[in-house]
Amino acid sequence: MRLENKVALITGGGSGIGKASCLLFAKEGAKVVVVDLKKEAAEATANEIGENARAFAADISKASDCEAMVKFAEDTFGKLNVVFNNAGIFHANDESITNTTEDIWDMVISVNLKGVFLGCQYAIPALLRAGGGSIINTASFVAIMGAAVPQIAYTASKGGVLAMTREIAVEFARQNIRANSLCPGPVETPLLAELLADPARRNRRLVHIPMGRFARAEEMANAALFLASDESSFVTGTSFLVDGGICGAYITPE
Repeated sequence: MRLENKVALITGGGSGIGKASCLLFAKEGAKVVVVDLKKEAAEATANEIGENARAFAADISKASDCEAMVKFAEDTFGKLNVVFNNAGIFHANDESITNTTEDIWDMVISVNLKGVFLGCQYAIPALLRAGGGSIINTASFVAIMGAAVPQIAYTASKGGVLAMTREIAVEFARQNIRANSLCPGPVETPLLAELLADPARRNRRLVHIPMGRFARAEEMANAALFLASDESSFVTGTSFLVDGGICGAYITPE
């Protein structure tokens, strides 16, 4: 098993990519701390896994919650080897820079960027105590090429995740900590279904994907599994695109 004897903490583990990753990591031998803002969702995922998972409710935009979730992982399973900072939000009123309000900006940045910052800040000492490990931060393909539909706060937050992850990777490379950004294309999750309930809005996104479909959460979990496992032992500081070919189709190399 690819994660045997490893302990993983995954945020946003109650649904979507996070839940799929929790289930897959456990299947591959990891003990998993399922973190979600909604306690019931975290518990449902943990219960589905069984004895090798524990649930923890946390608001990742709060330092005290991030500190507590890492402490819970170490207290429960004795160590921490993998951190997947996956939780994030997309607000329906996140639009053009000319009409996105300051409160929407602050909300999205607080969760999507500050939440990853706090997750890394409290997890890195735990990873060092374990002798090293892997950090996976969820960014997005829009951080690399921009979005077809205006979403300024989301895009900016994910661009920040890319830059922050690269810096962490460089700083801690010789201390046996790897840090990589997972950059999904659009993923068929309940959040996306809600945001793209309008067929016209859905097709506006779909037309840009060369593979002609949205990704499945399980496909992102497989990518995260590679980054979490020792199979990616020489991979750090990367922006790992899993986007169905979007960036390949629209970005021209310099």
